[in-house]
Amino acid sequence: MKALTDEELLTLLDNLESDCAERKQSWRGDAPEKGRQAVCAFANDLPNHQTPGVLFVGARDDGMPTGGEFAVTDELLMTLADIKTDGKTVPPPTLTVERRVLKGQPMAVVTTWPSDSPPVRYEGRIWIRIGPRRGLASAQDERILNEKRRHLDRSFDTRPLRGCTVDELNRGFFQQEFLPQAVAPDVLQANGRSYEEQLASLGMIASVDDPTPTVLGMLTLGKSPRSWLPGAYVQFLRVQGTEWGDPVLDAAELDGTLDMVLRRLDDKLKAHLATAVDFTSGTVVERRASAYPFSALQQVVRNAVMHRTYEGTNAPVRVYWFDDRIEVHSPGGPYGAVTKQNFGRPGASDYRNPALAAVLRDLGFVQRFGFGIAEAKRAMQANGNPPPEFQVEDQFVLVTLRKAIP
Repeated sequence: MKALTDEELLTLLDNLESDCAERKQSWRGDAPEKGRQAVCAFANDLPNHQTPGVLFVGARDDGMPTGGEFAVTDELLMTLADIKTDGKTVPPPTLTVERRVLKGQPMAVVTTWPSDSPPVRYEGRIWIRIGPRRGLASAQDERILNEKRRHLDRSFDTRPLRGCTVDELNRGFFQQEFLPQAVAPDVLQANGRSYEEQLASLGMIASVDDPTPTVLGMLTLGKSPRSWLPGAYVQFLRVQGTEWGDPVLDAAELDGTLDMVLRRLDDKLKAHLATAVDFTSGTVVERRASAYPFSALQQVVRNAVMHRTYEGTNAPVRVYWFDDRIEVHSPGGPYGAVTKQNFGRPGASDYRNPALAAVLRDLGFVQRFGFGIAEAKRAMQANGNPPPEFQVEDQFVLVTLRKAIP
């Protein structure tokens, strides 16, 4: 936690559109109330800047100092420091209070760092920054803040499903199929662990002492995952036409363990991936052109299953195949270090479900982390398709793959 330099403070002070700065001419009237709301908003860091926000006391709205009308006293600094400890803002924000001389005049500078445990509430309300102004968080904003906390805490896929028992897991699949793929053969041979110890070591139950299946355990080994996680399935539609309301040729709900869902989905994609055959006139050359590269379809749908949110929603991953395009809809927007702005860029990756991602790799559905979108783009280009289109919202990600034109 390093204090900002004068240059950094001046940049914030002069940027009137910044959502990381607020200015108050004094600490009278409604300023203490609004100042505390600003501190709460900076601590929540809804835009995910991961940088501190600053409240300047002794500055006008245009960034110029209040000047002689305002004095930075020890009493004022103590009052500002009390924002952290007065019990009105919970959890208590991490902040520093300083007297700084900026533009030749003293100001009180309150620097607030993003909280590790959002959402932060001031008098029971969650305040956020919406551009240069403050506002109350919506239900969707609160969900995003909750996900930020889990990103810094324990991910949802590792949490136990209370009320569920270890008998809900498929022991045969675990021992005969999953373990040989997840654990090296020599380790398995030397492993004298009990069944419960093996499950716990791979995150399938909470612990040996608490053999409650986790979300990961249910998705990987569950006899009936959808009974415990209603959205844990893929809805597949093959629409004959290009518009909603056109006839449906095929409809299926693909559920079960991750292994079952993804293998059944591969079969569906292959069955509907029509191959056009062109016998070149005058030659014996047969040219086959697929409407879509199968590898791109795999990458997109597997990314959707891996990165979706399984918490607080009954929505499935949706794969809708029209005559001219395929739409893949994944519940849950960008997560952690991934934002709307950097989504899909090389190096911009994070995992809402890190344990689930590891299982998909163990099962052979993922070879390398962070390369799914890049591989889909490469395969689409090589096949003559337009590049994938991404609609990234707070609630979902929609990927549209358009058919190759012969």
